[in-house]
Amino acid sequence: MKHPTFEASCGVCQSLAGDTPSAPLYEDDLWHVRHAEPAGVPGWMLLITKRHVGGPAHFDDREAAAFGPALRHFERVLEQVTGALRIYTAAMGESHPHFHAHMVPRYATMPRDAKAWSVFDLQRAVGAGEVPVDAAEVARISDAYAAALRAMPPPR
Repeated sequence: MKHPTFEASCGVCQSLAGDTPSAPLYEDDLWHVRHAEPAGVPGWMLLITKRHVGGPAHFDDREAAAFGPALRHFERVLEQVTGALRIYTAAMGESHPHFHAHMVPRYATMPRDAKAWSVFDLQRAVGAGEVPVDAAEVARISDAYAAALRAMPPPR
């Protein structure tokens, strides 16, 4: 279903309208959370605004009030489900002018020993077929994350 702020030239808007195979693991009237494709590591999630908006500087009052608590919740649950040491958070808004934050599990052992910004090199390497990602682990984490978010949705 197209959001009222849908912009045909926006890849994120297109994906939220159903033009992607990635189903939401959590969705409400403000947020859409799904596993990234491609993902440099299993559990790499995207937090996306439902409304076409460039970023936090342009959030409406509801989005601004909900963003911090929602991000904290999504990342805490992701950390618990994955056992990650921490969750990296990055949002640049260069590829698509629609807010989407990458929530990347930082595991004790990472492919290519990636840390910090080099996790994005992993995402590119996976997309190029240079580094494999275990599809069964992606599915396991995605299922566990979705179940955990259903059991305890973010605060409002």
